[in-house]
Amino acid sequence: MSKEQTQSSVFADLLEKDGVQVPQVGDIVKGTIVTASKSEVVLDIDGVLMGVVRGPELYVEVEEYAHLKPGDQVEAAVIETENEEGHLEMSFRQVGQEKAWSNLREAFKEKNTIKIRIIDANKGGLLARYCQINGFLPVSQLAPENYPRISGGDKSKILEKLKTFIGQDFEVNVITLNEEENKIIFSEKDVWNKRQKPALDRYSVGMVVDGRITAITNFGVFLNFDDGMEGLIHISEIAWQRIDSPNELFKVGDHIKAEIVSIDGSKIFLSSKKLQKDPWQAASAKYSIGQTVTGVVVKVNPFGLFVKLDEEIHGLAHISQLNLAMKEKINDLFTAGETRDFEIVSISPSEHRLGLKLAGDDNVEKTTVAPKKRASKAKATTVEAPEGEVATSAEIKEEEVLA
Repeated sequence: MSKEQTQSSVFADLLEKDGVQVPQVGDIVKGTIVTASKSEVVLDIDGVLMGVVRGPELYVEVEEYAHLKPGDQVEAAVIETENEEGHLEMSFRQVGQEKAWSNLREAFKEKNTIKIRIIDANKGGLLARYCQINGFLPVSQLAPENYPRISGGDKSKILEKLKTFIGQDFEVNVITLNEEENKIIFSEKDVWNKRQKPALDRYSVGMVVDGRITAITNFGVFLNFDDGMEGLIHISEIAWQRIDSPNELFKVGDHIKAEIVSIDGSKIFLSSKKLQKDPWQAASAKYSIGQTVTGVVVKVNPFGLFVKLDEEIHGLAHISQLNLAMKEKINDLFTAGETRDFEIVSISPSEHRLGLKLAGDDNVEKTTVAPKKRASKAKATTVEAPEGEVATSAEIKEEEVLA
């Protein structure tokens, strides 16, 4: 046995005789800070031992270890019973890691807000870190102001937007915590919803708000108002006439007014068309059943033609009213932009619907292709398309994620 080992053994025996328990590797002990710097922290253990924490073992990610000063009491794990100077070699990292997991468990259970650091991004969302514990923040769980609203859903542009968040801190809730699989899912949207709910008490259906357009998508526009509140104007609530894209009327940065039409939880839905005069109120005076009108085909759909009679009134010529023979296809006979004469066969201003048929087709019932999936024998003149254009399934998904 070497001289140093003999001295160490004698010292340990003396400590045990004095009732002082000698710490072993893996033990977690409490000590008082003697000196603290960015590279080393020296601890006093029970007034008889000295411990030192150095380098990566300092672990400043946990708040408790981030701003240490002389006199503070902290816990540290023993990683070596005697270093080159005869002191305990200790680590804040091991203790801090457990404290971090404990904080995550509590945040998950109590729905507490925690702060995470974004370290990377992929097409699905953001890779995040909490005290060196990695988790994931999906795109669908981003707050509205951070959601990458890219027209057309270009994945490369979405990823480009997500990468701008690398290095930033986000306040989130823990919505999934599985320690066995090391799976942690964060949500920024939950925090945003929680903060928005009290503010919603100031608003009610029918109120008019004045705001700035922050994003335009295929299904509508987002309006920011009253310093942080946000609502969605769906494409069907933008204008009385049918439009293919909100970009036809608006651009990001425009200041507009809108009326609140619905509040669902923390979501606000708006309408800009309700603040405009309804052109359909005068439609009965301008148009009548049996009248022949000239219209422009604005869109050809499998179920019929959308026809513009004037800048505000659009009608539908159902496929059953287009005198198509067997095997004839609607896309072969009609194109968007062409002008045709039509006869008005139905008009319902209250429902914003107007039905048309090709002018001069008196024998439509004998030659038309029957509309599919209609078991009843309803008159062709009553078959109308819903107001506006039906959103695609992809657009509906995107809207649900954002809203």
